[in-house]
Amino acid sequence: MFLKITSAERMKNTEKRRIDSMKVTISVIKADIGGFVGHSHSHPDILKYADELLSAAKDEKTVTDFHVAHCGDDLELIMTHGKGVQDKGIHALAWDIFTKCTEKAKSMKLYGAGQDMLKDSFSGNLKGMGPGFAEMEFEERESEPLIVFMADKTEPGAWNLPLYRMFADPFSTAGLVIDPKVTKGFTFEVHDVKKNRSITMSTPNQSYQLLSLIGTPSRFVIKHVFRNLDSEIAAVSSTERLGLIAGRYVGKDDPVMIVRAQSGFPAVGEILEPFAFPYMVAGWMRGSHHGPFMPVSQNDAKPTRFDGPPRVLALGFQLCNGMLGLPSDMFSDPSFDLARQKANEITDYIRRHGPFEPARLSSDEMEYTTLPQVMKDLEGKWNRLD
Repeated sequence: MFLKITSAERMKNTEKRRIDSMKVTISVIKADIGGFVGHSHSHPDILKYADELLSAAKDEKTVTDFHVAHCGDDLELIMTHGKGVQDKGIHALAWDIFTKCTEKAKSMKLYGAGQDMLKDSFSGNLKGMGPGFAEMEFEERESEPLIVFMADKTEPGAWNLPLYRMFADPFSTAGLVIDPKVTKGFTFEVHDVKKNRSITMSTPNQSYQLLSLIGTPSRFVIKHVFRNLDSEIAAVSSTERLGLIAGRYVGKDDPVMIVRAQSGFPAVGEILEPFAFPYMVAGWMRGSHHGPFMPVSQNDAKPTRFDGPPRVLALGFQLCNGMLGLPSDMFSDPSFDLARQKANEITDYIRRHGPFEPARLSSDEMEYTTLPQVMKDLEGKWNRLD
């Protein structure tokens, strides 16, 4: 027996397919607009205010959906829309929210209020203005799981190791060996943040060359990852270096990242697996130390020990017609307890070095911390050796 489909139903189905196939953009934009207490946390009133401002933007259809989060003292705006990446309206919206939240933070005397807002007014794009952002545009698949990573007390290069392991290391991602859509590998776009240039490298054939670069995360940072099969976007990170933009120390960069999962990309578990190892990253106290990258739940994303150790938060979303829906707190899983325990053990060990390297960053990296002022104060007080 055949079901008779009316003309109206046919049009409705066509419209649904059209909507389902439309491209969606996800924008994750962050800024440190004031810490509670010190650099450890974000005040609930600030998070609520940002939520209210984005609710109004959703009512006005500026954004399709949103979620407000925090990682340490960073305000994180996660938004979906159909305007593409680096859209002036979306960036202006984020700038306006950060500006208003900064004003509120100042009225509450929150610490370092607006420290990421390096410019006085919006100029059409957030690039070079202080806030960090990661954005990607794609057509929604039949099922579109993705994970948004947020970090506190570290630099953009902190994503280099896990991105390599997710998309180029079969010991972490089994799909590189057994999934036909994944075995063709991935292409990495790497930014040289000190010389303002980029290069693309394909794995597995350029794996060793890629590692030779990204093993220096203070300079070479993975920006995009694309699937070799069809050049589909797989991951994107923020690469803004505040010290390089401002020419002085204004706080650590605290990067964000978006990674798509499943069906031709690494599985959710393969994406999270690299964080079971609390590897060392730069940042921590005064942006001047190395420390273990600790995977935490949203509730524990408030670094307090020596302003750390550096934290990474992962929120999973099951995108549906541009709607984020409820977030899943991926690192709340007790299977990451051992990583947290190991991070605490590493913290005990590295902190006993005090102001000595390797606990403290090397001299070239200290160039964009508070050390230059110390050296300036000592100028003219040195004695020449014969």
